[in-house]
Order: sequence, then C-alpha cells, then structure tokens
Amino acid sequence: MAAEKHTILGGKVHVYRRENSPFWQCSSYLNGKNRRTSTKEESLKLAKEFAEDWYLTLRGKQSRGELANERTFAFAADKFLQEFEADTMGERNPKCLSNHQNHVRLHLNPFFGKLGLSEITTTKIQEYRLARMQSTYRGKHPAAATIQKETVTLRMTLKAAVRHGWLDYMPDMSAPYRTSTKVSHRAWFSPDEYKQLYTATRANIKTMINAKHRHLAEQLHDKVLFMANTGIRPDEANWLEYRDVEIVEDDATGETILEIEVRGKRGVGYCKSTTGAVRPFQRMVERNQPEPTDRLFPADHKKQFNRILEELGLKIDRQGNRRTLYSLRHSYISFRLLEGADIYQIAKNCRTSVEMIEKHYAVHLKNSLDASAINVRRTKQSSADRSQP
Repeated sequence: MAAEKHTILGGKVHVYRRENSPFWQCSSYLNGKNRRTSTKEESLKLAKEFAEDWYLTLRGKQSRGELANERTFAFAADKFLQEFEADTMGERNPKCLSNHQNHVRLHLNPFFGKLGLSEITTTKIQEYRLARMQSTYRGKHPAAATIQKETVTLRMTLKAAVRHGWLDYMPDMSAPYRTSTKVSHRAWFSPDEYKQLYTATRANIKTMINAKHRHLAEQLHDKVLFMANTGIRPDEANWLEYRDVEIVEDDATGETILEIEVRGKRGVGYCKSTTGAVRPFQRMVERNQPEPTDRLFPADHKKQFNRILEELGLKIDRQGNRRTLYSLRHSYISFRLLEGADIYQIAKNCRTSVEMIEKHYAVHLKNSLDASAINVRRTKQSSADRSQP
C-alpha cells in the first residue's frame, strides 16, 4: 500500500503517513534542501496543525538567516572526531578514538546525520534511545551501557557544536524516566573462588596436547595471576609491553614486586603489584624470550577463560552478574579492602577515584572501618552533674 499523502499551505508542506506507521510525517523544501520530521500525531487534523507550526518556525529561521547557516550533525561529528584525535594524541588510548568513530559511523550518523543541529531536540534524542533499545544484532538487544557510551559520543559532538557557535545550547539529554538508583555490584571472585579459578587454569595446561594450545593455556594461567595481583584493566593488560614492566625491590615493604607503566583509557599511569604477580611475569619472560616492545598478552583469551568459568559454575555470581576478565580487577580491589589497605592508595594504584571504590565496593569497606571511632558515645552524666553550669 502506497503512503497516504496530503498538502497544506498551498502545496508548500506535505503531510504523509508511511506504510505500517501510525504517525504522520511532514516535509517541505526550503533553502535548497528537503526537510522532514515526524509529527508524532496519529490524527490527521492534529498532524496538519503540527506541520503548519513547524513550517512557520522554519520560515522564521530562514528570514533571520539562521536556516541557511545551520550545520548538520554529520558535519559537527566529523569536526568533533578531528579535534578529539588532535587534542588527545598520545594522551589517551587510541581505542577511545576508534570507539567514538564507530559510534558515529554505525549508529549516530545513520539516525542524526542529515538533521540540522537545531533539530536534535530532547525528543529526538529519546527517539534515538528507543530505536536503539528495540534494535537487535545477532538476535540480541544492545546493553544499556552500550547505549550510554553512544550517548556520551553524542553529547561530546553537541558540545563541540556549541563551542563553534553552530548550536545555541545543549538539549536536555537525561533519560526521561530514571532507571533504578540501586548501585551496581561489581562481579568479583571471593578468595575461595579465586583459588578455584587459578587451580583450574593450571590444570587446564596439562590437558593440552597441541603445543600452540598449551602455550595459550600457560599464558591464560599467568594472565589470571598477573591481573588479580595488579588490578589492571583488561584493555590496559592488552596494551602492556615487556618494557613497561620492571621487577624491583620495594623500599617500603622489602618485598620483590613489579612496577608497571600502564597505558589505558586515562592515559599513562603507574601500578605497583603484589608479590604474587612476580613469578607469573618471570615465567612469561622465560617462555616467550620477548623483545622489549612485544606485548605481554597478544591474545585476549576470552573464549578459553569463559569456558573454564562455565565448567566451574563461576560465570554468574549470586547477584546474577556475569564474570569476565574485568572481574579480576574487581577481585584485586576487593582483596585489598578485605585486608584493610588504605582506600586512597588503592584508588591511586588502580587509577580510579576513592568515590568509585566507595560506591561499587562498599560491601568490603566494613573491614577498613574503625568501630572504636564510629561507636563513640557520650559519657552519661548524673542529674547532679547536669545541673552544673
């Protein structure tokens, strides 16, 4: 069935409804460009009223010279990506740029690209969220965190447009209906579960007959121990080169540890490991005979790691959260808190904030709290004492 069409204002505005859509659309040709939008109305009468107001608003912008100079979202996004690459050269993980590029190319430009910047309203942004929530890839809907990351790229693009004077103000980008305010619990391995894990990864090595598979199993075992004793993020581990790691004698503790120069999403940072990371690193050096610029972990090991978690029944924690390689970082932070380490030093060593640790790891903070300082009581005074000035 063809689209149902009507014209108003002497043919200057077209009101039409696409097949299988309950809402009327409107379009007009102004300043050498076809412009269209959804009326969000199912009633033809209300749709025509909306279309008339919309057209007159555009004419007002045209008379003020605003319409001719309006940049499209695609233009602003291209400018944002150029500036981001230039401004963050060498200071941010290159993956940050590629993530923004992918968000723009795969999702934002197809939806917003041809729109003028003034057309990207709060309503339009919510339409994007709904469209993404309803979309599927390989039978799965995108996670809320994925859509949030795309929204960050959208926000940064619009901020760039405001900075250049192409957009008067930022639209409200907050979600209209707040999701649960419950603080998410970071999936980790308890000390007993962690022991189960590294025992299993060590046993996994012996099951490998093929030399290549045995090498990967050995690397995975050492990666588990290395990450759980350093707290580095998986993406940081993937970028590590052998020249970034040094075995040292720590003056403060007298222990042999690793000092690591970490390159990740926050640029270059530093990390001091526990003693448990030293032997895994030494084994990798002995096994791989690496050049200084070789990567510690050229393979990501996700499939092998997930298979072992499934076999152990550890893939899902008791709150229903899925464990991943990132859970080794959460375990490191949790272990340090359970042992009473200083929360500021943990945050500094993990290149995060005290607020983030307090928010997501509060369940472990009970062991670092001083009950004698918390449970302070005033000494009770007798009635005679209270009568004294």
